[in-house]
Amino acid sequence: MTIPGPAESVEPVVRTSSGAVRGRTEDGLAVFRGIPFAQPPVGDGRFAAPRRPRPWDGIRDAYAFGPPPPQDLGAAGTAGSPDVPGGEDWLTVNVWTPAPDPAAHRPVMVWIHGGAYKMGHSGNPAYDARRIAADGDLVVVTLNYRLGMEGFAHIEGAPANRGLLDQVAALVWVQENIAAFGGDPDQVTIFGESAGAGSVAALLAMPRAAGLFRRAVAQSVPGTFFSTALAADIGTALAAELGLRPTVEDLADLTPDQLVKAGQALAPKMPGQVARWGQAAPTITPYAPVVDGEFLPVTPWQALASGAARDVELIAGHNRDENRLFTLMAGKLGEIGEDRASAALRLYAPGGEAAYRAAFPVASANDLYEHVQTDWLFAMPSLHLAEAHLAGGGRAHVYELTWPAPAFGGDLGACHALDIPLLFGTFRADLALLQFGDAEPSQEALALSSGFRAAWTAFARTGDPGWPAYDTRQRLVRVLDTESTVAPYPEETSRRLWEGYEFAPLPLVGPEA
Repeated sequence: MTIPGPAESVEPVVRTSSGAVRGRTEDGLAVFRGIPFAQPPVGDGRFAAPRRPRPWDGIRDAYAFGPPPPQDLGAAGTAGSPDVPGGEDWLTVNVWTPAPDPAAHRPVMVWIHGGAYKMGHSGNPAYDARRIAADGDLVVVTLNYRLGMEGFAHIEGAPANRGLLDQVAALVWVQENIAAFGGDPDQVTIFGESAGAGSVAALLAMPRAAGLFRRAVAQSVPGTFFSTALAADIGTALAAELGLRPTVEDLADLTPDQLVKAGQALAPKMPGQVARWGQAAPTITPYAPVVDGEFLPVTPWQALASGAARDVELIAGHNRDENRLFTLMAGKLGEIGEDRASAALRLYAPGGEAAYRAAFPVASANDLYEHVQTDWLFAMPSLHLAEAHLAGGGRAHVYELTWPAPAFGGDLGACHALDIPLLFGTFRADLALLQFGDAEPSQEALALSSGFRAAWTAFARTGDPGWPAYDTRQRLVRVLDTESTVAPYPEETSRRLWEGYEFAPLPLVGPEA
């Protein structure tokens, strides 16, 4: 229930299941930051499933974001907001609401950030949800979850997918508490990008998450889900960086920073382990959801095709030029030669290198490299998620962002993560500084941004984002550009190349070198 107070109070107070919290009024919204949804996962809770938050007496100030979970620092998308505190209370949520009125029953959107399962936090200014909440007249929740070794590494004696279990715990908190903030627990939409979209896909497949949300938006779903054998082998390699075994007993006394450093030490060695870790090796990301047979019984594609989430309405899509962001970060944008292109095609292309070269006969080595990397990692996993949902009796809407980022003379194209500033309207934060440069966003960028929010919030409210549901006859999708249109899926050549491909758990290819 909401604690009574002045109608125009600048410090609204809401009572949650654990205690009362005091927020602030900002730009006409009530904003609450850093509310615990679980106990700090430290001490005897280290590497354990999340535990319900401890109750508190009195009124807890919810003014500041909770501390970021331990993670790789100094990279885009990680800790950096000056008002983010330190500490161990990593598992917190933030709420933006037009009014904390229990009678309002507004739709709720729950954002799950990306960051390769090893970076990111909900206090990143890129995820300031005020425009989404205000434009859509709905409640927005953002959350933290354990990352890296704390959240995703295979550790003997610990449950798998601890970061995903954190997300489930946050969704349980939403079910129990969001009505007091003016939200409708029966109208919850989860949405996420990159690793956040991989998390959305996983939640669709997790029995523990069933019934916790009604709709889902998956923006650039990564196809990287680990088999238990691969996760165990990478977990062994991570612990070996510390001279230890991958067990709770060996690792529990280490500081979180020591575990972060193990991941940082292993990542640059991964590209040399293709014979051992296969397609996972060049990603330099030793973490992903694990198809463990318990919390995540099968891959999202298999689960959706079997009808596991047929009652959940879905948006799935991707950006046309996803991989160019990573090529830019590697200092190689537009400079990939034949050797690297051939290696990527041999490793990732279904049907082998010749199939891609035949399908794109005039493409340069650089363009072939970008094509196959984008298709394997994000585009085809996203499309196949929608098609699996359709096969399982669900309804899905598909989109592709083709509008190019304005920085670097447009050479970035519609790169990875460009949808974040467009959706949130945060053009001066995080990766947007790279994608948009120093110039003010153009009118067409602002118009596209407004259209993004209108579609996503309409979907959260009604299940209809404003374009037809996808089917395998016409394959109509929303093409998001200066003039957004509805058209047959633009990447038909790639779709045919990947038709019938199974995004199975990535295997352990060979023994330790």
